[in-house]
Amino acid sequence: MTEQGAPGGPTALRIMLGAHLRRMREQAGITRGEAGYAIRGSESKISRLELGRVGFKVRDVEDLLSLYKLADPDERTRLINLAKQANNPGWWQRYDDITPNWFHSYLGLEMAAELIRTYEIQFVPGLLQTPDYARAVTRLGRGERPLPTAEIDRLVALRKSRQQILEGSSPTRLWAIVDEAVLRRPIGGRAVLRAQLEHLAEMSRLPNVTLQILPFAAGGYASTGGAFTLLRFADADLPDVVYIEHLTSAVYLDKLEDLDEYVITMDSLSIAASTPRKTQELLTEITKSFT
Repeated sequence: MTEQGAPGGPTALRIMLGAHLRRMREQAGITRGEAGYAIRGSESKISRLELGRVGFKVRDVEDLLSLYKLADPDERTRLINLAKQANNPGWWQRYDDITPNWFHSYLGLEMAAELIRTYEIQFVPGLLQTPDYARAVTRLGRGERPLPTAEIDRLVALRKSRQQILEGSSPTRLWAIVDEAVLRRPIGGRAVLRAQLEHLAEMSRLPNVTLQILPFAAGGYASTGGAFTLLRFADADLPDVVYIEHLTSAVYLDKLEDLDEYVITMDSLSIAASTPRKTQELLTEITKSFT
């Protein structure tokens, strides 16, 4: 039984409702400033609402629907109910006290995605990590202030809950491209890495998971800016998103020109990387070196 709740989750619902309200505003010929005034807010507040970056007050949605002259009572009820659902907490909010605010939106988008394409240069992608490997990664970078064991356990549990999107009758598709250095870096020790490599080989055999390794032999390749993730959604109201994580923050890109650049880069990386079959052979070879 998964913990994910309704398909799409509140993050996706906010984005869909925001996009719908934007189209209605544009069709009504109303500016963001005028819409903001109608809900006792500002142009920037309307922009945030339409992008799905903040929660919706039911009163604001009702006022906007009246401003946009929505006459259909059934459609009005549907959109107001959508606003209420979008304000429901996601399952991941139980971890809010141990995860940064900028990561919360990603968790919602990850859950709603139909396809996730990720490129990693330092760690095994989180959706493919074993608990022991995830625990070792969580301990890194804490210096003289290690996290309490209970907190580490909760973060590992969060990662395991996230991985449930790869299971079930309609699993998310994952296409991961991983630098060979990731698979040779003994995070957690040789035994932990060996178990992680065996898990990668097993997961890559799933029909919804594609794994490619960028071998050292490939030399230089297209991406010079580090790891990134592309998320694609089945609903037309949800635009593709590029997620780039930094040490203390993250960037979410959804402008078409940015998306095009990252899609081209990801495609180039997939061409440079080993085929899935060659990746299996390389995984076996690397795993044997950690016996």
